[in-house]
Amino acid sequence: MADGDPVTREEIRAEMERVRATFRRLVDEASDEDMNRRSRGTRWTNEQLLFHMLFGYLIVRALRSLVRVFGVLPDSVSLIYARLLNAANRPFHTINYWGSRGGALVFARNRMGRKMDQVIDSLQRHLDRESDAALARRMHFPLRWDPFFTEVMTLADVYHYATQHFDFHRQQLTLNSRD
Repeated sequence: MADGDPVTREEIRAEMERVRATFRRLVDEASDEDMNRRSRGTRWTNEQLLFHMLFGYLIVRALRSLVRVFGVLPDSVSLIYARLLNAANRPFHTINYWGSRGGALVFARNRMGRKMDQVIDSLQRHLDRESDAALARRMHFPLRWDPFFTEVMTLADVYHYATQHFDFHRQQLTLNSRD
């Protein structure tokens, strides 16, 4: 996909399948030492960062609902909502950090691969059922919350977001020579 071109349903499906295989390999091949090692450029261990990468896909479920609701309201409503969320970016980042630390305790490596498979299966089923009109619905997003949020995102962009998030954090893992 070229920058600026809308992401297609087929591209989203293909990138999710790539992530599924990559994530499974990372989790299955990592040693306990690998999982407990600090990641690069974050305060998380590799295991916590892997959970955070999984969480990027889990959050798409909630974001889908938001785009469905705000996508049928006047544009100004989602703009106000995004501005309010931007104002709350400090608590968001604190919750994001501690949530991934806690999430890694609940979804330790023995459960993360299965959970990623489940969430990708679910997202792909929903993606397949979305109409073209639904995928084109859009809303404003809080730019201070995530570097991959853009000012306005379509539902297709939201599905694609999780892979952008995954690929970015993939570079921060320190899992021996497999990185």
